Amino acid sequence: MAGASGLVGRAILQGLLADDSVAAVHALGRRPLDIQHPKLHFRSVDFAALPALPNVDEVYLALGTTIKVAGSQGAFRAVDYDANLAVARAAQAEGATRAGLVSAMGADSGSRIFYNRVKGELEEALSHLPWRGLVIARPSFLAGDREALGQPVRSGEKLALKLSRVLRPLIPADLRSIEASRVAQALLAAVPQATGRQVLRSGQMQNPGR
Repeated sequence: MAGASGLVGRAILQGLLADDSVAAVHALGRRPLDIQHPKLHFRSVDFAALPALPNVDEVYLALGTTIKVAGSQGAFRAVDYDANLAVARAAQAEGATRAGLVSAMGADSGSRIFYNRVKGELEEALSHLPWRGLVIARPSFLAGDREALGQPVRSGEKLALKLSRVLRPLIPADLRSIEASRVAQALLAAVPQATGRQVLRSGQMQNPGR
């Protein structure tokens, strides 16, 4: 998996480590993780020049940043598009047949909004790869403790989360903020048995039984 230091990525990692059916988890990143586990194998990598990966069955893609943090649109695309796609291809070359992607609500390759367009282009690129199953999660605003993970707090996201909590009964399910753990749980439940391309809407992940 890639992106284990983020809100959803960390929750995915914890879920995989707790799953007795998972023999090993190979996490890729630029900096070591602050977590240790007998099943966890961390590799410090340059996503622009990935080394050969071990044999794997599934791959989870949770790399993401913001233009503000990245510094430019090009740097943002290098993370959100190039790095995720590179990991997907490398994992598939070593046997991965199923993939789970943390995308975003509004992902659309034809969008005029740069963020949404890049997310949509990544979805399309992954959809063209020969997966047995591809699961795409499109969460709304993510709720979780970014500070605990050493991540900068996103001011716009923080305001949106506050408004979402106050107005929650009036907001359509797909637009409500969603706990990162729910997104992770939805992917972990869907990916191992996925066939074809499946998109998980934010409201659907809020209420997994529906």
